[in-house]
Amino acid sequence: MSIFETLEKQSNALPENYRNMSTKELEERVRSVKAELGKKLFIPGHHYQKDEVIQFADARGDSLQLAQISEQNRDAEHIVFCGVHFMAETADILTAENQKVYLPDMRAGCSMADMADIYQTERAWEKLTGIFGDTILPLTYVNSTAAIKSFVGQNGGATVTSSNAEKMVQWAFRQKERILFLPDQHLGRNTAYNLGISLDDMAVWNPVTDELEYDGPTENIKVLLWKGHCSVHENFTVKNIEEVRKNHPDMNIIVHPECRREVVALSDMAGSTTYIIRTIEKAEPGSAWAIGTEMNLVNRLIQEHPDKRIISLNPHMCPCLTMNRIDLPHLVWCLDTIMDGKEHNVIKVDEKTAAFAKMALDRMLERSS
Repeated sequence: MSIFETLEKQSNALPENYRNMSTKELEERVRSVKAELGKKLFIPGHHYQKDEVIQFADARGDSLQLAQISEQNRDAEHIVFCGVHFMAETADILTAENQKVYLPDMRAGCSMADMADIYQTERAWEKLTGIFGDTILPLTYVNSTAAIKSFVGQNGGATVTSSNAEKMVQWAFRQKERILFLPDQHLGRNTAYNLGISLDDMAVWNPVTDELEYDGPTENIKVLLWKGHCSVHENFTVKNIEEVRKNHPDMNIIVHPECRREVVALSDMAGSTTYIIRTIEKAEPGSAWAIGTEMNLVNRLIQEHPDKRIISLNPHMCPCLTMNRIDLPHLVWCLDTIMDGKEHNVIKVDEKTAAFAKMALDRMLERSS
């Protein structure tokens, strides 16, 4: 049985009684466990989580922010991370040995992170260094597995966030002539373009075919983009923007830099999840916004800012399906197993992988604080 089959079998073992509990019963159980465990329990919740889960979060934020808050919380023995697998891994890397990190449903993964596995990356590195020699520095978006972070750390590179990507790419170019940007090609392309690098100087590495997708002379390449993407943000299109411009000409369009280059280019603003939230918070009452990011967050912003007119840039957008794996029944089940001393879905990164991954994270944190 593969590890993925094992994880799915484990996560699908949700006892029937949790499926049959009412919302009220589930909510009361969460409150009861939180009250009983007190500071020993910490529940970080990512901005993209469902309202039924985020209401119980002790902190809301993006993936790295929540991992850092978890690191600072030395009172918590149990960290129940309401997000996806790579986020829980980062929290485990940063937290102390006596703290346990849990993921309520092990099926809560990230399609982008899954587009770059360690075997593909090691193969690509061998081929690319064969072509370009020792001229490449690897960078990885924090939306990647611990194994990829570890690979990057071991090879002198660093992690980046959507907030500090420009600063980290500038740092990388002071180290080497070229960068390999994993696993999101759109964030890499948008970041490099904003720094003045021509699209003609960017190539795409296809991990499925093990080929470099580029038409010009290879010596011109400065940025090697991994052929990965966010399945949510890639669904915002130029047509979406054209329809908003036509039907809502007064609307500001703000998108996440995980969107395609042409979408970012036609938008009024682009920035991280935190940037989007703060922009809406600071916006004038009565202002109008079309937002290109995950639907749970857009709906929450609509609810929290009734004085502004807010819509999703794509009216047919669905919430992030993997984020939505975390629901109240799985959260309650996870909390009950902690109370019973039979913890399951504990996320543990092995010592060697964690050490190099932390090296990649630390290189970023030292330069972007």
